[in-house]
Amino acid sequence: MAENIDIRELNIRIEQQSSFITNLTSGMGQVIVGQKHLVDALLIGLLSDGNILLEGVPGLAKTLAIKTLSQLIDSTFSRIQFTPDLLPADVTGTLIYSQKEAKFMVKKGPIFANFVLADEINRAPAKVQSALLEAMQEKQVTIGTTTYELPAPFLVMATQNPIEQEGTYPLPEAQVDRFMLKVVIGYPTLEEEKLIIRENIKGEGLPQPKPVTTVDEILRARKVVNEVYLDEKIEQYIADIVFATRYPDRYGLRELKELIGFGASPRASINLAKAARAYAFIKRRGYVVPEDVRAVAHDVLRHRIGLTYEAEATNITSEEIVSKIINKVEVP
Repeated sequence: MAENIDIRELNIRIEQQSSFITNLTSGMGQVIVGQKHLVDALLIGLLSDGNILLEGVPGLAKTLAIKTLSQLIDSTFSRIQFTPDLLPADVTGTLIYSQKEAKFMVKKGPIFANFVLADEINRAPAKVQSALLEAMQEKQVTIGTTTYELPAPFLVMATQNPIEQEGTYPLPEAQVDRFMLKVVIGYPTLEEEKLIIRENIKGEGLPQPKPVTTVDEILRARKVVNEVYLDEKIEQYIADIVFATRYPDRYGLRELKELIGFGASPRASINLAKAARAYAFIKRRGYVVPEDVRAVAHDVLRHRIGLTYEAEATNITSEEIVSKIINKVEVP
């Protein structure tokens, strides 16, 4: 009974703390047509201190989405266009000698912002990708001999274009694993497309979003997200889903054994739990239900499953493997 009272009290607190979610989603909706999944993914990343890898063809409002979110939160935003000639110092910053002061001064790079858009991350060499991913993991940057903390909240949204393969440097598996979510976005519907045309030919430009919340409120909300109740049965469900990617035959999925080169890492389990909590918070609930886990499972797992040549030869995607696992693993 005490547990029920706690949950009830937690629900009331979450109801109060999550009121800004409505303002954020309606603010995003004024600028971006459709793309609800992308907006949800950005909110999950923001609330659970995770980073997002976004895959989609050009022109799907990827840049606009993260820029709008930073304006609605009244925070700093920077965009780094990744190119083959980019250097790590162009991202993190460097030491510059000042003639006037007769000493080296620190010039901080564009990574020092709350929201960082790493546009076409697979266009830059591994050295630059590593500099960005180290900053994402450590939440700090070392320039010269001094270490600087990155601002909080700190969210990186990296994009990659699935079409072009020439002149690109694919992200190594170990680095892709650092992204909490890999979100694949598609084209808008016919109705949405008509609305996009209408909005963009009015001649008034897109509406400029006004801040609806603050950085401090986001940081407070993160603490509440960490309190969202995760039952042992849900923990077991998360562990089963991740273990099914490693040992599919134990879960009656023998046909997947030849298709999976390697399964998801423990980071997958941690991120699945964190993302499910954030999703429950967005839905104004103080506890996680299996539907929350299922809702975020594809985004958390699709980039963490290595496919064999056999899977690639038969055009089986990690997406389909995740779907089979979710449909097979027993729901608590």
